Amino acid sequence: MPEEIKEKTKKRVLSLIQPTAVPHIGNYIGAMRNWAGMADDFDCVFGVADLHALTIRQDPATLRRQSMEAYAMLLALGLMRGGNVVFCQSHVAGHCQLAWILNCYTQFGEASRMTQFKEKSASHADNVNVGLFAYPTLQAADILIYQAHYVPVGADQKQHLELARNVAERFNGVYGPTFVVPEPYISKLGSKIASLQEPSKKMSKSDPNPRASIAITDAPDVIIKKCRGAVTDSDAVIRYAEGKDGVNNLMTIYAACTGKAFEEIEHEFEGKGYGDFKLAVGEAVIAELRPFREEYARLLADKAYLKQAAQDGAEAAARIANRTVEKAYRKVGLWDFRR
Repeated sequence: MPEEIKEKTKKRVLSLIQPTAVPHIGNYIGAMRNWAGMADDFDCVFGVADLHALTIRQDPATLRRQSMEAYAMLLALGLMRGGNVVFCQSHVAGHCQLAWILNCYTQFGEASRMTQFKEKSASHADNVNVGLFAYPTLQAADILIYQAHYVPVGADQKQHLELARNVAERFNGVYGPTFVVPEPYISKLGSKIASLQEPSKKMSKSDPNPRASIAITDAPDVIIKKCRGAVTDSDAVIRYAEGKDGVNNLMTIYAACTGKAFEEIEHEFEGKGYGDFKLAVGEAVIAELRPFREEYARLLADKAYLKQAAQDGAEAAARIANRTVEKAYRKVGLWDFRR
């Protein structure tokens, strides 16, 4: 490959979302709204990780609907622009093919140390299935099959990415260069958003309290209600300071949605109460999410377009994935009748 072409080659970033929980405003501010712009610097692959949802028993009709909605969310973010690949995991058979190969190169002790397996098996004691145990290996296949250089990960997924790195290095050590060893992607954009009800904790999609988070699909009146019910303090002064976790969190959300600095926000609400401030935060969130919500609604109303986009995305993803699977099959000695 000529040197000038090598220099222009972009590194690849992979990010998948599960279809069983709607992303919240923290996910949106911290990562999702920045994804479309990443195409300027990276070769991006985005997808819906519907196979991972099967580790917990799902209602089939509900899972199909949620998967389609999650795919529409990715498109509503504008991710089809810039040559990004946007697909649904189960539409690309290579994920399962590579996962079996990687299962055979993952040590039992490595898999049994995964914290999420311990937590999920405890909370779903009536269905501790092999898929739940092997979930990190499928996740490793998701990453390695696209030769991803970077993967955006939260604290709860660092252990899984480390497993993917270990398996890739082990396989490469036995058979020679096969997989890119992925690195965590740490975005410089976005802010950490806390729970509206327990501001000392991170906002979570799995929080049992529906008032603790703002889903990106929440209606405007619901957003206003949640912001008005957010926990603050008895100080009644809008300022960013230690010990004011609730107010600090709302200021962080407001700053992320308006682009204003904390000093500007303090000046804007000087002499005003929390009621005025909470309403303004709710209105800022509504304004921030409006373009996404409008595009999301338009896409959901056009099922034919969604199906065609999913087919195109699956074909584009498979072109990358199949090359990796064929390489791995050849390395381990599986017979290909076409050769």
